[in-house]
Amino acid sequence: MQWSVRRPFVPPVALDRLRLRRAALRLAAHGWAVTPGARLSGHRFDCGRPGCPITACHPALESWEDTASTDPAQVRAWWRHEPYSLLLVTGRRFDAIEVPAALGLRVLGAVRLNRRGDARGPVTVTAAGRWSFLVEPGAPLRSELDHRLDVVRHGLGSWIPAAPSRMLEGPARWAVTPEQAQWRLPGAETVQQLMTDALGTVRERQLTVPRQLSTARRGG
Repeated sequence: MQWSVRRPFVPPVALDRLRLRRAALRLAAHGWAVTPGARLSGHRFDCGRPGCPITACHPALESWEDTASTDPAQVRAWWRHEPYSLLLVTGRRFDAIEVPAALGLRVLGAVRLNRRGDARGPVTVTAAGRWSFLVEPGAPLRSELDHRLDVVRHGLGSWIPAAPSRMLEGPARWAVTPEQAQWRLPGAETVQQLMTDALGTVRERQLTVPRQLSTARRGG
């Protein structure tokens, strides 16, 4: 008798859901509030709400600010049946400073080259070329950054997509995982200083407004 070593087939959608749920539980276990986002369906995001006009990534729940949670039972329930995108809620445990890829690469390189432990923290990246640096919450953007349309501070009332969420351009990922940063958050002023210093070394391109600005408030 020949035994088969082939593993049971798991549909890709189910695998996505399991990965998203696992990631959401890991983040929630460290006190980082999450909320389900609309799931990618073809060339648009579907939140399941009848008549919703938003086609870009957005929260799946209308009352997401009030219901965002770190409770494992609630997180499991959200991702029990649907492969919702995974959204990290900002303005509570951390803010996120979102910048274009050219600036993000310079800043991350400066952190690693100078071994700036005080500036090291988690960094998320989307396939569209948007880098989000997680920092301690509450500090507004410096004037050098605030006037730029391609730099966004996500504070209270905002969110960012987290890995392994699928975006139109490809999956979100971590450039620096929370584990690599030991779940520590750098001061916003420290990271913003590195960003300001890097501005003069980045070749300017035509500015484009980040897609999320159409569905989330600029943290301020």
